[in-house]
Amino acid sequence: MGSLVFDFVARADRLPRRGETVLASSFGMFTGGKGANQAVQAGRLGADTWMIGRVGDDFLGERLLDTLRKSGVHTDFVRKDALLPTGACCIHVDSEGDNAIIIAPNASSACDRADVDRAGELIRTADVFLLQLETNVDTVAYALESARGGSAIAILNPAPAREILPGMFKGVDYLTPNETEAEYFSGLPRGNQSLESWCAQSSEKLLGQGARNVFVTLGKHGVYVADATGGQMVSGFPVSAVDVTAAGDAFNGAFAVAIAEGMKRGHAIRFANAAGALCASRAGAQQSLCTRSELEEFLLSRPNEGRYEIA
Repeated sequence: MGSLVFDFVARADRLPRRGETVLASSFGMFTGGKGANQAVQAGRLGADTWMIGRVGDDFLGERLLDTLRKSGVHTDFVRKDALLPTGACCIHVDSEGDNAIIIAPNASSACDRADVDRAGELIRTADVFLLQLETNVDTVAYALESARGGSAIAILNPAPAREILPGMFKGVDYLTPNETEAEYFSGLPRGNQSLESWCAQSSEKLLGQGARNVFVTLGKHGVYVADATGGQMVSGFPVSAVDVTAAGDAFNGAFAVAIAEGMKRGHAIRFANAAGALCASRAGAQQSLCTRSELEEFLLSRPNEGRYEIA
């Protein structure tokens, strides 16, 4: 369940400073939104994937729905909002692949408890239920509560960083913030600490808020994995970054598939890190998300990278 947003992407040598105009080297329009990105990644990797959310009754919404369906995602629970337009965002990408994003959620933010109730049986009986914070926070909290009585493993990607309801992380099986989000929700700025030391402390804080596992995604540095027994850094796959916009979404979608398929945690993390690396090496959001054959070929080509010691 999550956002469906149309992306308008401008690439330039660097990101503009406040009040500055920078000439772009290229411009593109792509289907996106954190929820839709993660659903598309799961669908392309072969999972039986369903999307819950809202679009506007407009051509941008139709494009989003079309991409979902072509990626193998069921759209029965994506509602067309008659009052609000489809969500949209402006993305600036520099020559290193880093970005700055402004999003107008529009119809995505109107996803409500009735949308959750319509998909209630599906939520309770799924292998994995994957959510983010790019929609209505109250609805996300309600959806997590609805899932707690069922068999689904709950993965919450707490992105973007924003105010949440008290106790919202309690019972979440996997909480997957990036570095910025981990700082926000743990209340611990990294400052001058080493990356691993800060990850350990922030993960401990997040585990204390009720999450069973915390994965801090760190881009080219991989991911820090923590649970009640401790934590450790897992290296990623070095690639030349082109656009990191949907790399975290690729990680989450792929990890959800791996867990649903019953992969051991070490294999699941490596699988997800590879999806994130492939995504970062390509331009665009959903168009950069890999297929199963592409991911498996990538893993075979790098047999000694991204290993996790604890299976």
